[in-house]
Amino acid sequence: MKKNDPDMNLRIGIITVRDDSYHPNRRLLEAARQAGCQGVLIHPYRLWPATVGGKLGLTGEHAENPPRVVLPRQGAEIGDTCLALIHHFEQMGIALVNDLASVTIARNKFLTQQVLTAAGLPCPDTVFVNEASGFSPAVDRLGGYPVVAKPVNARQGEGVMRIEDADDARRRVLAALDRLRGVMVQRYIALDGRRDIRVLVIGGEAISAASLIPRQGDFRANFHLGGDIRSIDLPADLAELATAAAAAVGCDVAGVDLMVEKNGRPLIGEVNYSPGFRGMEAASGLDVAGRIVRLAIDRYREKRIQ
Repeated sequence: MKKNDPDMNLRIGIITVRDDSYHPNRRLLEAARQAGCQGVLIHPYRLWPATVGGKLGLTGEHAENPPRVVLPRQGAEIGDTCLALIHHFEQMGIALVNDLASVTIARNKFLTQQVLTAAGLPCPDTVFVNEASGFSPAVDRLGGYPVVAKPVNARQGEGVMRIEDADDARRRVLAALDRLRGVMVQRYIALDGRRDIRVLVIGGEAISAASLIPRQGDFRANFHLGGDIRSIDLPADLAELATAAAAAVGCDVAGVDLMVEKNGRPLIGEVNYSPGFRGMEAASGLDVAGRIVRLAIDRYREKRIQ
C-alpha cells in the first residue's frame, strides 16, 4: 500500500479464543503489519452484538473501533454465540473471509458431506446416526466392520475411532451416544496404499499441498496428532477437486483433506474453514498468512465499492 492509500491501517479482525502466541494468529498479525494494516484478535466471548435504538452495534472489546474485514478462525469448537457475532458483522456490512453460510456448513462434517455429495463430488460412504438402534443398520449399509465413527465437529482428529465389531461399538460409541449431536459412521479406508493429502485453497486457487503420513499405529492422518507432513506437487485433477470442494461449501479460505484410495479414487474427507498452516508453511516455504491477508484486503475493497 502506498503512503496515502485509504486502506492504510485497515483493521483486520481475527475471531479466535487464542492469543498471539498461537502460530496462525501470530503469523496473520505479522502479515497484516507487513501489508500496512492493523490486525486485531477478536475474542468471541469478549465482544457482543447489540441492537439498541434501532441500530446494529457492538459492546465490549473493540466495540468503539470495529474491524472492517473479519476472518472467522475459532475452528471446530465454534458455537451458536460466535455464529451470532459473525452474522452481526455480516449485517453491519463488514466483509468476511469466510462468510456465515460457509462457516455454518464447514463446522459440521456431515452438513459438509451433504453439500459435497449434492454437488456431485466424491466423499466416503457415510451414515449419520442419532440413536443406538441405527448403528447396526448403518454398518450393514456400509458393508460391515470395521467402520470409522466420528463426531460431526471433531477437532484435529479428536473422537475419531476405528470400530472393529459390535462389542467395540457398544463399549466405545453407543454407551455415550448423544441423540442431540449424533455420530457419523463411515466406511473404513485401509491405510495400505492410501494417500492422505491436505490442500490449502485461498481465493479459489489451490496454492499448496502436502502429504500427511499418520504416526506409527494410528489410522488418522493429522499433523497435530504427530503425523508427518511433506510438501508435494499436486496433480491438476486433485487441485480441481479441492477448489471445487471449497467452492461448494462457499469458503474463500479452506483446508481440504483428500484421501486417495489404493485404486486411485480420490475422496474428500473434510473442508476446514479455519485451517492451521504452520506445517504447510514449513513444508512449502510459502507465505500463507500473507496470501490470506491479501485476500482479506481484496474482500474489503470489493465490499467498499458495492
